[in-house]
Amino acid sequence: PSGAGKSTLLNLLTLAKRPTAGTIELFGEDAGAPPRSALPGFRRRMGVVFQDFRLLDHLSAFDNVALPLRLAGAKRESYADDVEEMLDWVGLGDRMADRPRTLSGGEKQRLAIARAVVTGPDLILADEPTGSVDAAMGERLLTLFQSLNRLGTTVLIASHDEALAAACGASVLRLEGGRLVGGGA
Repeated sequence: PSGAGKSTLLNLLTLAKRPTAGTIELFGEDAGAPPRSALPGFRRRMGVVFQDFRLLDHLSAFDNVALPLRLAGAKRESYADDVEEMLDWVGLGDRMADRPRTLSGGEKQRLAIARAVVTGPDLILADEPTGSVDAAMGERLLTLFQSLNRLGTTVLIASHDEALAAACGASVLRLEGGRLVGGGA
């Protein structure tokens, strides 16, 4: 439910916030209080789909998706085909040159997902990733997340939509009042 702690959990996992108690272990390492210099290494292993998209309006759709690859030091010729393929997969192949301000909410959501998964991260954290898309595209995006999971990527989706988990047979963790109160399939 709203206010249960989903966004707080995601903020802790993305290392945007530090825990006031307890520990966070990511990728086999203590991530609860890493030095600032270690944060980029943790974050490069994650793909994050923010509920508010966090796209850069001055960049094209192509450049928004390519951004994490560029920040990691990759050259355009090494990633251009991957970015184009990902944009095609989320249905934005014909919008590569467009800026986010010209895209619908659903298109922005798909662009944010493409950016989060283009690096092939070890962990994908998604906050309501299908909230702005139609049912058919929601199913397609879930299929993408499932495929990545089968290839070894851990996928954590925060959602109010219990049918979302049921549709893909995913394990469900329930939060209430900031506490994990149940889990299972």
